[in-house]
Amino acid sequence: MDMNMVGVVLGGGEGKRLQPLTRDRCKPAVPLAGKYRLVDIPVSNCINSGIRRINILTQFNSVSLHQHVQNTYVFDRFHDGYVRILAAQQTPGAERWFQGTADAVRQSLRYVMDHNPDHVLILSGDQLYRMDARLVLEEHIANHADVTVCCKAVPRSQAGALGIMQADAKGRVVRFVEKPGDTPVLDELRAPGDGPERYFASMGIYIFNTKTLLEVLDNDETDFGKNIIPAAIRDRNVHRYLFRGYWRDIGTIRAFWQANMELTGPLPEFNLYDPRAPLYTHMRFLPPSKINCCDLNRALLSEGCIISGHRILSSIIGVRAIVGEGSVLEHTVMMGADYYDHERTDKTHTVPLGVGRDCFIRNAIIDKNARIGDGCYITPDGKPDGVHDLYTVQDGIIVIPKNTVIPPGTRL
Repeated sequence: MDMNMVGVVLGGGEGKRLQPLTRDRCKPAVPLAGKYRLVDIPVSNCINSGIRRINILTQFNSVSLHQHVQNTYVFDRFHDGYVRILAAQQTPGAERWFQGTADAVRQSLRYVMDHNPDHVLILSGDQLYRMDARLVLEEHIANHADVTVCCKAVPRSQAGALGIMQADAKGRVVRFVEKPGDTPVLDELRAPGDGPERYFASMGIYIFNTKTLLEVLDNDETDFGKNIIPAAIRDRNVHRYLFRGYWRDIGTIRAFWQANMELTGPLPEFNLYDPRAPLYTHMRFLPPSKINCCDLNRALLSEGCIISGHRILSSIIGVRAIVGEGSVLEHTVMMGADYYDHERTDKTHTVPLGVGRDCFIRNAIIDKNARIGDGCYITPDGKPDGVHDLYTVQDGIIVIPKNTVIPPGTRL
């Protein structure tokens, strides 16, 4: 199939629900599964689907994202592919920041339309899934659709916080309500049939005919889910594409931690080892990880690590991570480091990078370049949600922010 389609990845807003992971970086730049970044998911899906022109829209803390994209997605000079970041900017036609998903695309249209695409694929930047966009486009064309909304069947317990749609027998969307909540409206949106997963939730992934996209954005509406899609249903051919694979929204601390934990299972639903659809990321050329002594059980261990701990259980260990002798990590995401201590001339830190000796850490996220001294005890047990100088607790997860130094013997 001749596919003249451009990809647009929505980088999201301030990422408040992922604080403190988004304190110094935007959502797409948050590390995932030890060695990747969130942005690698939608970009890899595009590349594996044959889409080589990809735009990433962002406006908050975008420096690390720029560095990652520039160092990772360099196509050869013999075709016109690119992955580029379109940050919010003041222009003669737009003097304000992005006001929402639709406004972000509207302000970026002159770049998105550079190569006169026939279709535009719009993707979210904070989801974990693997999708072949060619299959979505085939169904979009077969339905003679103006817009196709990718959706996932979910139970009622999840439906209230998502965009829920109703469709007729042919898959044409006849109603769309953004975040209906636990209300009688939610009952009206239930799809016929048996089983718990009878609500069709938007994944925030759309294919637009280019002409349609230009027309539906010719206004001041700011959001696709709240404004653009409900309005389009009234006078355009909007169809759903029912996605049946693994999909997780990882826009909150709990959801982010849970998605990482699922990857440590013996046979996780999301397969990192699928050679037909690899995940692309920055090539670091690090040495193999060294295990001096440690009981490793259901752990993902990235490259360049030096592990001397006692036990690592159901955890993810990021690049260049150091774990000292006698330390225990359980159900923890350790993001690793951007460098080794010996690579820096700054010797002001008395606590080395990584986790020191005889520490105990459970149900935690340890952001990059953290320094945790010997004998520390870190768990969220008995702690209410809150933000503190050295840590944040949210939904039963304790987060150590990037570059934090935890003195030896600290109990959190």
